[in-house]
Amino acid sequence: MKVFTTPSRIIITCHKWLSPALQSEVTELGFSIVRSFQTGVELKGTVADCIRLNLNLRCASQVMYSLKAFTCNDPDELYRELVSVEWETMLAPDGYFSVTSNVFHPTIQTNLFANLRVKDAVVDRMRNQTGKRPSTGSGLTGAVVYLFWKHEEAEIFLDTSGETLAKHGYRKLPGKAPMLEALAAATILSTKWDKRSPFINPMCGSGTLAIEAALIATNRRPGLLRTNYAFMHITGYDKQVYEHELKLLREQVKELPGSIIIASDRSELAISTAKTNAAAAGVENMIDFMVCDFEKTVVPEQPGVIMFNPEYGERLGDEIELNATYARMGDFLKNECRGYTGYVFTGNLDLAKKIRLKPSRRIEFFNATIDCRLLEYELYAGTKRGDKTGPQVS
Repeated sequence: MKVFTTPSRIIITCHKWLSPALQSEVTELGFSIVRSFQTGVELKGTVADCIRLNLNLRCASQVMYSLKAFTCNDPDELYRELVSVEWETMLAPDGYFSVTSNVFHPTIQTNLFANLRVKDAVVDRMRNQTGKRPSTGSGLTGAVVYLFWKHEEAEIFLDTSGETLAKHGYRKLPGKAPMLEALAAATILSTKWDKRSPFINPMCGSGTLAIEAALIATNRRPGLLRTNYAFMHITGYDKQVYEHELKLLREQVKELPGSIIIASDRSELAISTAKTNAAAAGVENMIDFMVCDFEKTVVPEQPGVIMFNPEYGERLGDEIELNATYARMGDFLKNECRGYTGYVFTGNLDLAKKIRLKPSRRIEFFNATIDCRLLEYELYAGTKRGDKTGPQVS
């Protein structure tokens, strides 16, 4: 099977509630979406198309190319279906591959057993057809085969990504409770930021939001920061296709000397970590870092976006202390950020009430297992159509 030129079903997965941002990214790349769902999108294309998707997408996790869908009732039937797949046309006999899966079937107690049956089928087929067998392991450093099996419906894919796309590769030092890069990108893409006006990120922590803002503003794609993908280990891979796509990524980078991105944190260690990560991403010269309490953050007169990602308070003592912090955030937004659009990303809506401003939008996200909201606040400059009260207080 010539997967680099044969169209098939492509499933692009993402973390929960990142699908709207992912849809926009896929559409902007010129692809037509067949179906969208809470954790991804479906389209049709070749593995060559998967190369472009892998290099460009900020909000995705994996790009999966479908090989076969079938009815499956037990592990033996799984083996019989997969041993008939022409693996010798896709995997090198002396190469390496790994298997991942999501299985929801009463005959499977652990995904590891399903993975083993997939490996057995692939290896047996390769040995029978070539006289050799590839090596296998858990590391996602070579070709990757993915199984999805729910009830009686199963489907086998080539995972063309390997390691997740949700991590963009620049975060050398994670810092305290870092936000996933794909989530940070999705939240920024969900704001009203025009990519030219100021982007202010108080309480920046390890700098992920500010760094993603700089990458988005200059159109630097994640593919510029990564050198290994699973598609590189599939038979038929043409390095020139990849290098052409990489060349396009480099050519579309924009320099925005007038852009203002400010990141502040009261912790010197946090700012040091953020600078290290920004340097790894190649955007350290685009961000003004400040060691200060968020209330001392410089807010340029030119209106833009200001975005907070404060702590949520996992213990009672933390939440009591954070009541005052959220109240101060509200005062800062109301008094110092007029004309801006304010955003607070939080997993604690009770704490968010302490901000005492009425959100104009509440955008749903998940941070790991925490149900979160990106709250948007219109911080009117002066009056709005005769309303002299400025920002609306809830």
